Amino acid sequence: MAAFQSDTDLLRAEIAAAAARMIAEDGCDYHTAKRKAAKQILGERRTSSDALPDNAQVEEEVRAYNQLFYGDTQPARLLHLRKLALKLMEELAQFKPYLTGAVLNGTAGEHSDIHLQLFSDSAKEVEIYLINRNISFETSESLHFNNRNKRVETVSFMWQNEGIHLALYEFDDMRGAFKTGAEKRSERADAETLRQLISEETTS
Repeated sequence: MAAFQSDTDLLRAEIAAAAARMIAEDGCDYHTAKRKAAKQILGERRTSSDALPDNAQVEEEVRAYNQLFYGDTQPARLLHLRKLALKLMEELAQFKPYLTGAVLNGTAGEHSDIHLQLFSDSAKEVEIYLINRNISFETSESLHFNNRNKRVETVSFMWQNEGIHLALYEFDDMRGAFKTGAEKRSERADAETLRQLISEETTS
């Protein structure tokens, strides 16, 4: 017998499903997708934080949506993005790149970009590296992975017809990046880990 679900549980599931569709179809980020989905379902009613699904629940719905509607194309798209990410990580090896986001967790679709975290003495080092290779980029800010009150510079550009976003961290940030348990460590992967994922995909 299925466990009893409260009204809040049902609402959370409905928002998660709607957000997943926006992520898969429109390329929305998780935060924007959840906000839009809540407004779509609740209108102008105020949404309590308890009614919003966490990212893990939304990610599960994205996987289900991809399997249902894009089961014949999404795996090839994911493999393409992972191979491209690996090539870029090899190019940027001096900045200790780590892959994050949908390309790592396997939910990447047609509208997904590649997200990397880089670690260097200075963000300027990465910018100079890109300028020397005639790569035009835009700068913005992203939330720090370990401190939501802190932001880090992010450079974005197109590379081989795909969107790339590089979050630029200091070397000192690496000490806090991998000390929060296996679940947190799984949120990023170095080139060797990504190479293993690609190998598993191509041999399965």
